[in-house]
Amino acid sequence: MGLLVWAMMGIAVWHFAVFVPDHFWGGIVGAFLASTVGAIVIGLLIQGFMDRDIDTTDLGTALVAVPGAMLGLAVCYGFGLRAESS
Repeated sequence: MGLLVWAMMGIAVWHFAVFVPDHFWGGIVGAFLASTVGAIVIGLLIQGFMDRDIDTTDLGTALVAVPGAMLGLAVCYGFGLRAESS
């Protein structure tokens, strides 16, 4: 259940990508994938370090996905800027 929560939070954060110029690597689809994967990976890491089962969900489970989604979007944006400048 935690995986679903992290993916949904990644998609929710991805919706805010329309407020920045489209320099994402892979366009808006690349931003979607980066946000979702970032939220899932960071969610799994944090949940693992907290020694909690993936089925345990609460408000904290949703909130730990936000930094991962933002990090994924930032990395994708950085790769996109670097690809455009070459």
